[in-house]
Amino acid sequence: MIPERPFRMMLNRRHGTPGVVVLPEGGFRRARAEITSWPGYAPTPLVPLPEVALAGRVAEVQWKDEAERFGLGSFKALGGAYAVARLLVGELARRGVANAVTTEELAQGAHRDAARAITVTCATDGNHGRSVARGAQRFGARCVIFVHETVSQGRRDAIAKYGAEIRVVPGTYDDAVREAARTAEAENWFVVSDTSYEGYTEIPRDVMQGYRLMAEEAAEQLQGRAPTHAFIQAGVGGVAAAVAIQLRASFGPDVKVVVVEPEKAACLLASAEAGEAVSVPGELDTLMAGLACGEPSLLAWQELERSAYAFISVPDESAVDVMRLLARRSPKLVAGESATAGLAALLLVAAEPMSRAMLGLDAQSRVLLFGTEGATDADLYAELVDKPD
Repeated sequence: MIPERPFRMMLNRRHGTPGVVVLPEGGFRRARAEITSWPGYAPTPLVPLPEVALAGRVAEVQWKDEAERFGLGSFKALGGAYAVARLLVGELARRGVANAVTTEELAQGAHRDAARAITVTCATDGNHGRSVARGAQRFGARCVIFVHETVSQGRRDAIAKYGAEIRVVPGTYDDAVREAARTAEAENWFVVSDTSYEGYTEIPRDVMQGYRLMAEEAAEQLQGRAPTHAFIQAGVGGVAAAVAIQLRASFGPDVKVVVVEPEKAACLLASAEAGEAVSVPGELDTLMAGLACGEPSLLAWQELERSAYAFISVPDESAVDVMRLLARRSPKLVAGESATAGLAALLLVAAEPMSRAMLGLDAQSRVLLFGTEGATDADLYAELVDKPD
């Protein structure tokens, strides 16, 4: 179905060991109540892919399609905007402006001057920054977004559309993360990041609680029929961890969560090999821009080091193979280059007997995939999909 290409896979030797509670259930209930109350909220579709199931010799494959989430084209619409809302409500209370303001009141313009005096910021490859910018615009804060130099102009423009100031940082995503943190400290701004580290976990925790809603929707759409496997792509690991937590909450511990990364930015695979969180050096020169991350998120690693069943890295070419595969099916599915690593890994593994056996893929397997973004850079999408084979 796609060409065979080399990939790397490691079973997680710590799978199933006890660990800390990364995302408390009370926090998720708050996130779900807030996000589902927003105008335009609707569960995204769960699309069966019978042709993929046939090619992969499994019972069924389901694709959670995030291409239209809140009009932002990515699951990240669930996380950054929610964290901005939580931050503003808390900060306005701390400053004595409003002890019990609601997000709906902020959206309608309440305490506009006080909210505008609060600046939120983050580093982004595109999608998270768009969500933070949308949240800042909706709830009244000022927003400055840092991007590294290889983020496309199309993605920069999509963020700026929501009123954010864009600042470009030389180097990689991780360099932009450090510059956002440095500037925020100097200017008394608030970092709203999906990357957590020592001393900075509460806001990323809110972001990840928002991501869980995507997995809960999928679980409800499956109507109690638990998947045997879930393949989920990862950058710093926030969404993969959120998916692992929610699938465990919905179905128990038996779903095998497989974390998939670009071969040129596989920091979670490297961490699993090392037995501790480690960073991946270099330019992180992967086409999968949303996954071009060299350092795991602390919270994500605390979850995935024990709940991920396996870690896989795939080549950029396979991500493009899957983009074209989905674009040419009927009905068409639009998936950006950072959305397809999970499906690429499934097809590559399914075609290789030893890897297939290691993951326990067989004719009874039911696989859940997450199409985490649509064409978030329309020009790049068209270039990749329409490029001759």
